[in-house]
Amino acid sequence: MRFNDAVVGTAFLLLAGAMIAMTFTFPPFPGQKYGPSLFPRIIGGGIIVFSVLLMLRERRSGGRPLLVLDDWVRRPQRLASFALMLAAMVFYLLASEPLGFMPTAFLIQLGLFLWFGVRPVMAVVVAVVMTIAVQYFFGSLMRVPLPRGILDSVL
Repeated sequence: MRFNDAVVGTAFLLLAGAMIAMTFTFPPFPGQKYGPSLFPRIIGGGIIVFSVLLMLRERRSGGRPLLVLDDWVRRPQRLASFALMLAAMVFYLLASEPLGFMPTAFLIQLGLFLWFGVRPVMAVVVAVVMTIAVQYFFGSLMRVPLPRGILDSVL
């Protein structure tokens, strides 16, 4: 499945515009010229420039169909795999707060490993190790507050 570059450029242009618009709600740092809105605006400006370049390149190439479907879209197994990846993201959004990061990440990884044919023992081991590694990296090293959920009293 491939979108026309003009479609992709337009989508990124809109996202960058929304991102820049959101930065106007960020509070300034007292006594400083630069606030937390600086880097998102720089990144948004870069995305806008490259989105316009992408759209111009597509226009120069003569224009292709807006969407070209690959062969995998016509295979039910592949389409189900794609839908399962989207469902995993929705599951994380819905379940990570009440369950916590670790149980949610473990369940998602285990389900995806089993769907894609990894042996069950290996799927459990890798899901446990990767969940702990990601929790350690983001929770301890990067100090990202991951949801604790049902493990709040344990962690």
